[in-house]
Amino acid sequence: MSLNIRRVRPGEAGLVLAFIRELAEYEKLSHEVEATEADIADALFGERPQLYCAIAEWNGEPVGFAVWFANFSTFSGRHGIYLEDLYVRPSHRGRGLGKALLVHLAKECVDNGWSRLQWAVLDWNAPSIAFYKSLGAVMMDDWTLCRVTGPALTRLAGSAT
Repeated sequence: MSLNIRRVRPGEAGLVLAFIRELAEYEKLSHEVEATEADIADALFGERPQLYCAIAEWNGEPVGFAVWFANFSTFSGRHGIYLEDLYVRPSHRGRGLGKALLVHLAKECVDNGWSRLQWAVLDWNAPSIAFYKSLGAVMMDDWTLCRVTGPALTRLAGSAT
């Protein structure tokens, strides 16, 4: 059996969107997926792409992915990676593919002199939390993730300063 991790290729936005939808279903968030194949293609391969994706293949078959973008730590003064999505199809879990994707991203950080690899995990996802802790990840319980979307985003954008 062979594992290969590679960058997503032009023409594979549909594959990435399929993984996104599978992940959203697993996370019970399918209702939140608004992205289209064109949106994903533009983000990955448009004029100024700022989104990256690694595909995990098992015996040549795409079975997982990691979607990420560069972030910046003002405290360290260096970039890092923010992992937006990590997903391995259920039929291929337990083979080290998730770990291999994280190792791939950790190497990207180290090779570029970046200071951190960071992501969020749903608090109910005990198997993933245990897995991440086994890799040395620290749960940052003292931080609360904030998000402004939809009408609240529109209101905030229109607020006078």
